[in-house]
Amino acid sequence: MHTIHTYDALGASAIFLEDQKAPKRCGHMGGKKVVEPNEMVNKIRAACSARSDPQQLFVIARTDAIAVNGLDDALRRGEMYLKAGADGVYLEGPRNFKEVEAVGRTFKGEPLVVTMLEGGGVTPWASPQEFSRLGFNMVLYPTTVLFRQTRAIQRALSDLKAGRPMPKDDSVTMDEFETIVAIAYWKSIEEKALPLGEKVRQAINKVVKKIA
Repeated sequence: MHTIHTYDALGASAIFLEDQKAPKRCGHMGGKKVVEPNEMVNKIRAACSARSDPQQLFVIARTDAIAVNGLDDALRRGEMYLKAGADGVYLEGPRNFKEVEAVGRTFKGEPLVVTMLEGGGVTPWASPQEFSRLGFNMVLYPTTVLFRQTRAIQRALSDLKAGRPMPKDDSVTMDEFETIVAIAYWKSIEEKALPLGEKVRQAINKVVKKIA
């Protein structure tokens, strides 16, 4: 309940609650364990009663039971978690399209999550449009950007080690970077927050530089 109160106070829009036992593992790794479903049901009920406004904090119940106990147990858990008050459900790690289709068919019409862990996950790849057709309306991509970034870092470090310049077709310029991160916007925000003394100091420095 403390966690829900904290996220409420932070203004979070949604939160995952899961039935994995600690220590938690990535959903696509082995060695996972799950709590008894009734323990998770109680956790969901407590979370839903603790939030200040059900319209502001969306509770998604996740189960990792597919890998531990099989698909049937995971489906039963998903149904129990929705009945307990969860707003959406997330069955982690369907291992083939047959399981993906079974999850989508069972919970079609409900807020339904699937993870597309590219580069080594157990769930077969499908496009967002295909997942939508199967009944899923939220798709998570936890590794897509990270794994590409990792390869880009390796290339950059290799070039540095070999003494090669940064290739223009595999990088951005300073101007492009400042545009991407909207540096001008954030600078304007920063300037608005400056205390009066600092604003005066900066104004004097500009005048001195012009004279010099």
